[in-house]
Amino acid sequence: MRPLLLAANMPRSFYRGAGRIDRLRGTPARDDPYHPEDWIGSVTARSGAAPSGLTTLPGGTLLAAAIAEDPERWLGAGHVARYGPDPAILVKLLDAGERLPLHVHPNRDFARTHLAAPYGKTEAWIVVEAAPDAVVHLGFDRDVSPGELAAWVDGQRVAEMLAATNRVPVRGGDAILCPAGVPHAIGEGILLVEVQEPTDYSLLLEWEGYAVDGASAGHLGLGFDQALACVDRTSWDTGRIEDLRRARRSGRAVRPGVDRLFPELADAFFAAERLRPDPVSVLDPAFSIVVVLSGTGTLQAEHGEPLQVRAGHTLLLPYAAGSCTLTGDITAIRCRPPYAGLGE
Repeated sequence: MRPLLLAANMPRSFYRGAGRIDRLRGTPARDDPYHPEDWIGSVTARSGAAPSGLTTLPGGTLLAAAIAEDPERWLGAGHVARYGPDPAILVKLLDAGERLPLHVHPNRDFARTHLAAPYGKTEAWIVVEAAPDAVVHLGFDRDVSPGELAAWVDGQRVAEMLAATNRVPVRGGDAILCPAGVPHAIGEGILLVEVQEPTDYSLLLEWEGYAVDGASAGHLGLGFDQALACVDRTSWDTGRIEDLRRARRSGRAVRPGVDRLFPELADAFFAAERLRPDPVSVLDPAFSIVVVLSGTGTLQAEHGEPLQVRAGHTLLLPYAAGSCTLTGDITAIRCRPPYAGLGE
């Protein structure tokens, strides 16, 4: 198996992008702005809208079907022993052409109990571009009672909800973990790589002004009385927020030209690496997604011919591609499931 260049996979959404994904990829701008996400190497479908969201490989086969036929070559025997024929991550490019609504994702315990699913949706963001005043809303800045939260949502008192969140400035290069349960909203003017648990579960706390019927579709099919129980209503003070942004201990140069991202809190869910060849980045064998952010270079797999890559390319690395090297004046992000020996 060799690394694969992937075409864009951009399902329609309820919020607007601003063309940043097409500009990064060097592809013509879309007329319809409601395609703000690129689901890369995805075996996860949009909630209630399959097959939307699923990646189709060159040649027309769904990635999910290809993995099911030969999971150990795609994922590795160790991964299959732990997760079965499931990559256990979802990676996206996300272009916020407007502020996303305030929302929450359930954690694994809630998902197992109420949604009959093994995964919640802890996620993390690697900021590629950000407007000078760009922010994310992340966690409440004080304790919020169940009744207060329910009243905000029922009355769509958005200004009060947002006023109770932390406004966190962001810039290109930032890496931020967003644990499941934490209320959040990505602000306008941000392009990011998002790595997350492989679900499409979102509880909407706001929806007015967006192309979605949040009153009927925003509560995970549970009703708001039950769904709001998944919300972390505790205060996220400055110290807790900084823990989500903190540079990783011993994350530098885990291999030549490779820095690990995200604090250790992310290790049970996924991993990400920043690739900056100096003069080479060494990639160990693993199912992973690579997003090239800038420059041009060469990806050489242990098994396969050299592949010329450039800014905007998205690549799928099967486990059976073996060890790879990346060379050139290039920067990329590699996203992957948790892996043995580093925080599992």
